[in-house]
Amino acid sequence: MSAASATLLAVVTVAGANGDGDAQLVPIAAIWWVVAVVIGAWLGRGRSTSRAIATLLASARTQASLPELNPSGTLLNRLWPILICTIGAGAIAFAYPQIPAVAAGFPIIWALAWRHQSSAVTAIEERDGARFYIERTSPFQPIKLVRTPGFRTNLTELSNAQRTSGVAQRHA
Repeated sequence: MSAASATLLAVVTVAGANGDGDAQLVPIAAIWWVVAVVIGAWLGRGRSTSRAIATLLASARTQASLPELNPSGTLLNRLWPILICTIGAGAIAFAYPQIPAVAAGFPIIWALAWRHQSSAVTAIEERDGARFYIERTSPFQPIKLVRTPGFRTNLTELSNAQRTSGVAQRHA
């Protein structure tokens, strides 16, 4: 969603600058977007889970049954700030194209800074066979997770067994 927001804001920036006849805005905005990529890549450079995500996963409430699933409601409930900023900055693009030009850099930073965090969830789900779902809360409260039982994979055991058998065959 962040990448889509940044793309949309970049497109309306180019369209607004073209409509205004401002030839300098797009090159200057492109420099800011490259700086945003560097900042986001630097912030998201670590492969480890952030403290906030680790705490969120550790505090997940265990539940035996699946929670009520409402993907569109969850997206709207959790991503409303991105939606409002994108619509707000995009709406004034033809009057003030500088605003979406600047605003496009922030979702770029956000997307790149958080790009490795989902791997922690995937690792736990594959290791423990659990599944995590976002619990319905107020849009102004922190996210809460529900942990449900799922199907455990044995990919780790299979790869360890293949490595062990490969070592045994080389020593034989």
